[in-house]
Amino acid sequence: MTQMFSVRGLSRFANSIGSRWNFLRLFRPGPVSSVLASLMVAIIALSVSGMQPASAQSRAEIRDAEIEALLRDYTTPIFRAAGLSTNAIDVVLIRNSAINAFVAGGQRIFIHTGLLTEADTPNEVIGVLAHETGHIAAGHLVRMREEIARAKVTSIITAMLGAAAAAGGALSGNSDATTAGVAILQGSQGVGKRSFLKYARGQEAAADQAAVRYLEATGQSSKGMLRLFERLSDQLLVSIRNIDPYAISHPLPRERITLLERLAKSSRYFEREDTPSLQLRHDLMRAKLVAFLGRPGTISRKYKFSNDSLPARYARAISTYRSAGVKRAVREIDALIKEIPDYPYFWELKGQALLEAGHPQQALKPLIQAVNLAPKQPLLRILLSQAMLQTGKKAQIDPAIKQLRLALQTEQRSSFAFKLLASAYSKKGQKSRAQLYTAQEMLIRGRLDRAVIFAKRARDGLKRGAPEWIAADDIVNLKAR
Repeated sequence: MTQMFSVRGLSRFANSIGSRWNFLRLFRPGPVSSVLASLMVAIIALSVSGMQPASAQSRAEIRDAEIEALLRDYTTPIFRAAGLSTNAIDVVLIRNSAINAFVAGGQRIFIHTGLLTEADTPNEVIGVLAHETGHIAAGHLVRMREEIARAKVTSIITAMLGAAAAAGGALSGNSDATTAGVAILQGSQGVGKRSFLKYARGQEAAADQAAVRYLEATGQSSKGMLRLFERLSDQLLVSIRNIDPYAISHPLPRERITLLERLAKSSRYFEREDTPSLQLRHDLMRAKLVAFLGRPGTISRKYKFSNDSLPARYARAISTYRSAGVKRAVREIDALIKEIPDYPYFWELKGQALLEAGHPQQALKPLIQAVNLAPKQPLLRILLSQAMLQTGKKAQIDPAIKQLRLALQTEQRSSFAFKLLASAYSKKGQKSRAQLYTAQEMLIRGRLDRAVIFAKRARDGLKRGAPEWIAADDIVNLKAR
């Protein structure tokens, strides 16, 4: 017979032992009281909480048309090789200097800026993205939750056995039994944790193998993935020298590298290198991140004036517009455009520099050119619409709305786009529509209460049954779910 233990049942069990102990402590004060007090807290914690991360780090999402387009080109062949829809997975860029990437929140790959700036080649980044794709394709997130639940149940049951032994020992005055029970309790979390971590290590190894298969299927080398993991391995070797190999979630570095090296070198594409054009885009992306996220001193050290490469000049042009004024920056950006006139993101940079310097009218021409060169990049359309609205000219309101609506056909994560759309309709005097798009902005920002307030106001002023009325009604009804 299988017995099910509920949170309520565990609480009653803890309370019953606690009440007995409160009676006993009146007559038997001593060190056992602190042990059992801790024991009760541990039981309750195990019964109501799941596995929590050791630490939480502040993260900030970065949106950039150039980088997102490059990452999309990196991932599209990999997703197809894995049998995944190329439109169903988001790659989210996080401002964080650590060399890291992970899968979370459904079909989303989060990649740190540190990984992009430290990876010397596109192949290194593609290898990591292939690894994370392996997690998604195998459904590891769902299975991980199941494994966490199983580990938690194991810990709870073992903790209950330890609690019973410790309480029985305390009640009978048997200190040996009490000590043994406490030892069982203290080890209970380890039982579930080790089981879970063993499972996690297996997932990591499986994702490595899947990544190699995807790279092979797309005619790409696994060398970059191997090179990057070797660098990480060297960094980890010092820190894990004395760590229990069964107490970590990833395979030990040398073990992992040995297996990956054998798989990678067996590929016929192992020596294949990235194309020069892809390498240039990668280098431009790295220069952009360093220039926008780094300090002036860091930028000048990494991209010295003696370095006349296109990425170095790109980084310096960004640094100039951020610190030395728009006129000088525009001259430097124009030199970049002259060298590669059909690269949309040089035009974007020029428009952005002019817009942020308070010249929205002058920003229109380069931003229109950027959109014409990359019409499928919604973030460029959003930036163009911002410039249009900031001109303050009524004639630019409808063109701005058109650009925003085109952008929102494929862009679902930008709260700023909805904010601009609300502003545009407000300028046209269409209050209910403005309230609807403010509601959608609030919804994306996670402020459901505010979203519902604006959606109710919008719904009252829109034609019942119309698409926009339905959109407002849907937001209102979210509150009731």
